[in-house]
Amino acid sequence: MPQCEMCGKEQAALTTTKVEGAELELCDDCKEFGTEVRTESSSSSSSKYSTSSSSGKAKSGSSGSSGSGSSSSGGGSRRRRRDMFDDMDEVAADYDDRIRQARESRGLSQEDLAKELNEKASLIRKLERGDILPSDDVRTKLERELDISLVEGVDDEEEEWSSGSSTTTTLGDVVKRKD
Repeated sequence: MPQCEMCGKEQAALTTTKVEGAELELCDDCKEFGTEVRTESSSSSSSKYSTSSSSGKAKSGSSGSSGSGSSSSGGGSRRRRRDMFDDMDEVAADYDDRIRQARESRGLSQEDLAKELNEKASLIRKLERGDILPSDDVRTKLERELDISLVEGVDDEEEEWSSGSSTTTTLGDVVKRKD
């Protein structure tokens, strides 16, 4: 049985509601916090411009509401949408120590390393203190020059997202209502 994405109540039927810009599947008690979103299934299939009913459904599914009828009955089997952050590498927590140790093991000063990388020595100092994260360009230069890796694996996080755990966190678990 589908759960309300705000309070977590299990309801037979949920209403797609827009709350603060986000479309949520909400129960009757929580839908008053937003505005109801009309489903496009009846209008898209009867539109005089659509060539077939399947193309109309494909367009409405890609708009962000990811098929409210079929996915809400699936419960916890819904998969997380991929975004641009999935393709980005995560910089290791000890990147500053890795840079410093690799530089010192090669006998380079911060100024010498900066010249090799065609960067400023102040940037190297800030990186080694952990004041700033390296940009992708600088990270690539450092990894190539010092023969180190500044990224760490994100396999455990991927497993966390893709695991089919039955416990779901809803907005109701996080938000405190002011009544």
